[in-house]
Amino acid sequence: MAIGKDSLENVFRMGSPKWRTSITRVEPNRIVTRGYSQEDLIGGVSFSEMVYLLIRGELPPGNVARMLEAVLVSFCDHGVTPPSTQAARMIASAGSPVHACIAGGLLAFGKNHAGAIERSMKLFQETVSGCESEDEIPEAAVRLVDDHLRRNRKVPGFGHRYHNADPRAVRLLDLAEEYDCVGPHTRLAVEVQNILLERKGVRMNVDGANAGILSDMGFDWRTGAGVFMIGRLPGLISHVYEEKVREPAFRKFFDIEEIHYDGEEEKNLSTGADLEPMPE
Repeated sequence: MAIGKDSLENVFRMGSPKWRTSITRVEPNRIVTRGYSQEDLIGGVSFSEMVYLLIRGELPPGNVARMLEAVLVSFCDHGVTPPSTQAARMIASAGSPVHACIAGGLLAFGKNHAGAIERSMKLFQETVSGCESEDEIPEAAVRLVDDHLRRNRKVPGFGHRYHNADPRAVRLLDLAEEYDCVGPHTRLAVEVQNILLERKGVRMNVDGANAGILSDMGFDWRTGAGVFMIGRLPGLISHVYEEKVREPAFRKFFDIEEIHYDGEEEKNLSTGADLEPMPE
């Protein structure tokens, strides 16, 4: 993007800039995000359009905003089953402020919870980038599955501990067809599902569906967990609020009888049997 004369003069006047950003410019009584006045954006675009604009740098074309909205909704909540929700509620039970509870929930996202979306996106994007045309996608899907099964690894985005057929994935794929948002990455995801279903009886989950859809929207795989967090945040807020208003403070999440101790018993400190001598 070209720098105007006035902008250059400001840079020279202030000296070398210490921070640079292409996202939002803030001046007295003026805020511009990705080239658009925030006064125009407020009331002029939907939340999903704003998310797309901030991350992708442009307003979404066609039905992409509606598709992104569906993606965000699909992430919203999965009851008290995920570690992030449990963590947020336990922190709330301790009497911590809302922001600490939400932060605790977000910090619970990791490799085994919410990590699959980025791994799936990375896998799909690398696989598609290695194809010279979409005609090669079915063969690439076979190689992808063979490679994971040979190494006894799960394909990220497929299989679910609660759902044999994740209803969110089914709906997302239907909407992607309806909104004309199916591209090579989603086609790859479907091909992988067909192979895994035949060989292992395993279907795509919400992460696999969204990995394909978000990749086709142009989202880099490194933004995947962040998009997931945007969708899950309202759910975490609702659980923290429910914990604070419906449940007793410092409540028992399980009884002491449910805790099984399997460590050693009755060591005698006075014998010093386990004490190592101090180095000389």
